[in-house]
Amino acid sequence: MKYATTMIIGAGIALLAAGLFMPGWLTFLLTLAFAKGLVVMGLLLLMRAGLVSFGQGLYYCLGAYCVGIAGDYFETQNALLLILLAVVVCVALAAVIGLLLCRYRDIFFAMFSMAFSMILYGVLVKSSAFGSSDGFNVKPPLLFGWTPTGESGPFLAYGLAVVALVGVGIFVWRYLRSPMGYAGEAVRENEIRVEYLGASVRRIIYTKYLLAAAMAGLGGGITALAAGHIDPEMAYWTTSGEFVFIALMGGVGHAAGPVIGAVLFELLRTYAFQISPYTWQMILGISLLVIILYLPKGVWSLVERVTKGKPL
Repeated sequence: MKYATTMIIGAGIALLAAGLFMPGWLTFLLTLAFAKGLVVMGLLLLMRAGLVSFGQGLYYCLGAYCVGIAGDYFETQNALLLILLAVVVCVALAAVIGLLLCRYRDIFFAMFSMAFSMILYGVLVKSSAFGSSDGFNVKPPLLFGWTPTGESGPFLAYGLAVVALVGVGIFVWRYLRSPMGYAGEAVRENEIRVEYLGASVRRIIYTKYLLAAAMAGLGGGITALAAGHIDPEMAYWTTSGEFVFIALMGGVGHAAGPVIGAVLFELLRTYAFQISPYTWQMILGISLLVIILYLPKGVWSLVERVTKGKPL
């Protein structure tokens, strides 16, 4: 376990060092990918328990709007404070909604989660104070009084994304190997037996839902700081669908799967749009079909095959 933690921290340091030399467009793209990877890590916890959420866009959007609103209305640009506020607000809302959702399974859980996300989308679209469907710009962030300018501008959000990714990655990796992590897999296989063993299935799912909301809010907050603009589309069901798409692409067998899937997704979408602006969604769809057919456990399964000496 210590070896894996060291590897994750080492990878984070390498990414930070590489960020000093990468072009701005690549730094921005990876920042968005890492932010989405954070959201999908939370989705991974739910999927390992047999639940698929089509409503993670709710907390992704809410986290972004918390950063934007706090910057505009409370006149603070402290990046750490803004991100912390985003996480706290998302967890507070999830604590209420989760009381309802933890009672449902399968398609009911998926549809109810999507319904709450669409409620937020409808409220934001009709709210002229927050820019309606156009959204609004987010003020440039500060970090301990430092205001990044010029080429160093994108690096602040990138650095925050890498640090958050390392911290959350270590937590998720350890969590999946803890009793609570294995309890989620037990719920997926036979929740009645879990109840007979004396564990509360609702409590297990409720805890995972809160963790997923916190990670989604964190990813949304970082996205707002990186992009400098937020809009209601972040809560739309297609955004939540992207997160499920990324989870299937990267795989849920390891904490690194969401990160690999998010980076691959952003690269595919960027180049697909450049090659074919009007049919780029078709390219993404074909890519997912190929992965499902030949790598049903996601791209991460390739890494597992190589490390175990199995043929590709």
